[in-house]
Amino acid sequence: MPERSEGLIVGLSMGTTKTTMIVAKKDRRYPDSVQVIGFGNAPSSGISKGVITSVPNACNSVRKAFEEAQSITGISADRLRSVTVAFNAQEVQSESSHGMITLGDRESRVEEKDLERVIKRAVYDLPRRGNMSPIHRIPTSYELDGVPVSDPLNMNGNKLDIWLQTVSVPMTYEQTVRNCVQTAGLEVKGLVLKPLASSLGAVYEEEMRLGCISICIGGGTTGIVLYRGGRAFRVMSIPIGGDHIKSDLATVMHISFGEAEHLKKRIFTSSEDDLRREGIDVDFAYQIIFARIEELFNEYIRIALAECTPQHFPGGIILSGGVSDTPGLEMMLGEVLQMPVRKAEEPVYRMPPGLDTPAYVSAAGILKYHVLTERDKYLFMSDTEQFEGRDTQTQTRAEARGREREQPEYEEVYDDDPNQEYGPDEGDYEDEDEGYDEGSGRKNFGEIMVRLADRFKKLF
Repeated sequence: MPERSEGLIVGLSMGTTKTTMIVAKKDRRYPDSVQVIGFGNAPSSGISKGVITSVPNACNSVRKAFEEAQSITGISADRLRSVTVAFNAQEVQSESSHGMITLGDRESRVEEKDLERVIKRAVYDLPRRGNMSPIHRIPTSYELDGVPVSDPLNMNGNKLDIWLQTVSVPMTYEQTVRNCVQTAGLEVKGLVLKPLASSLGAVYEEEMRLGCISICIGGGTTGIVLYRGGRAFRVMSIPIGGDHIKSDLATVMHISFGEAEHLKKRIFTSSEDDLRREGIDVDFAYQIIFARIEELFNEYIRIALAECTPQHFPGGIILSGGVSDTPGLEMMLGEVLQMPVRKAEEPVYRMPPGLDTPAYVSAAGILKYHVLTERDKYLFMSDTEQFEGRDTQTQTRAEARGREREQPEYEEVYDDDPNQEYGPDEGDYEDEDEGYDEGSGRKNFGEIMVRLADRFKKLF
């Protein structure tokens, strides 16, 4: 979760084409607003298709962005060193899980400890994957006694259910990002996946509540986030972006990468006659660009969103990222997906001149991420925050249960003394169904172990 230094929010967006540091100050009078007071920009080096390929080069870009931000704001370097980092990964895994707990024999008020318990219960149902690192734990919906609620805290009920989305990336990606930022002399206070940051910077909260799809086409990747009921419930990343268009232009037209990048930026802004006088085959360049975009839309985005319909996403599609400035892109995407498309003309927060374009939505999204997590600390939890304060023995048991679930056969093992007597108020399991899975006909040992842990706390 993002942390602040005396009211400052410092974000670092590491992209394929640029590295941006943004500095903002929160206005205590208006909890949901921030004021951008400075930024730093540097061309990205050592990052290809969204992934760090050279730590020294990427560190150099981070340092340049940091130095420019420090120079513009005039704030001491020490106060800017703690940053929330938005980063990309070519492989993003998004998994759903369900957790349920009982709150007591009588209707009880839901407290924070209950939310933490039901979240942990949902995490237990996920298989442990040693090579993947959870970046976000996102509660997508709650039910209290079978009734959907948006925020169960301080409500009364007997049974609390949660549906949790866990978004993970390969552990090596996360470790490399941390290593790069720390080597540059900064401290990582939080991590945000760029698809999520970009969506938060481009999509309005009303659109999130209605249900919408955020598509951000950046330099090396295309991020997709699905929203329903105000919450992100799926995050995806496609390893194709604007750099692929540059590469296509360079390869097919036999020009350098620098010339291809220059052409990509000018093709839709300069006069066609001027370009032709320079010897550029404009029609051929158009064909190359739209061939790559058509591939992205038809062979990747359309397939990724095959089950999405306009009825489920009345808020439509919000398109952002540097490539979204390509003329005709909204219409083309709308025809492919048969859904309304809105281009994010500017980030949701007011940005300084030069940063008020769709290319800087991820920087604005870091600020939005900070505001939302201050409003609801359970909205975007990292794995570290999820298990904060959890005793080692409980975590070890959870990991053991995860390994047992990966086995093809289940073996009923009771670690408890069969002669163990509980106090008169503890009851017994014969008349209780909280740990029983009706669908499979097996006892849900994860729930039983959680309840046993609570019992032993009362006994001792």
